[in-house]
Amino acid sequence: MRDLTIGEFLRQLGARVPAPGGGASAALHAAQSAALLSMVARYSTGERYAESQHTITRILTETEELAAAALRLAEEDAAAFTAVTDAYRLPRASDEERAARSAAIVRALVGAARPPAATIAVARRLVALGEELAPIGNRNVLTDVAAATEAARAAATTARINVEVNLGGIEDEAVRAELLAATADVDRIAAAAEAVTGAVRKEIAR
Repeated sequence: MRDLTIGEFLRQLGARVPAPGGGASAALHAAQSAALLSMVARYSTGERYAESQHTITRILTETEELAAAALRLAEEDAAAFTAVTDAYRLPRASDEERAARSAAIVRALVGAARPPAATIAVARRLVALGEELAPIGNRNVLTDVAAATEAARAAATTARINVEVNLGGIEDEAVRAELLAATADVDRIAAAAEAVTGAVRKEIAR
């Protein structure tokens, strides 16, 4: 996926194929969020930002790591969802085949839920970094901090629904609890992102 042009990716996304889909899109929202924050950090260097330079350097390092992690999650999501569709295509002519198919489907559903669950964690951290960067970053690119947190919000809310859609086929209570815990604070993440955007809008309206 990382080697596709934007046009090629969008053609694949719009095609009648199982992947890439919403989960990969969620992770790519997160990757764009991280890239935007990296850009703001790079514009926030020099003597004018000397007092905050340690924080800005740390944010830049972390956003680059999160961008790479989000891209990996996009690719993992596409592969995991393909595994789900493959599991549903397994033969079911005999009791043994039906049992093997059912077990494969459950394994694939758990696998498909994990990348979006991890995407939520990435989005959570990106919003926190946006909160940190907004007060100290270059005012000329302040709106890009808001754009970044909005992209992270989209990542979190989109990833949540992609976790939830897989829960119906997962009966293991420990696994269900783990996945539900990963989605538990998505509304808080979204509210925090909205607060950053609100603060930026207030600042640029002055």
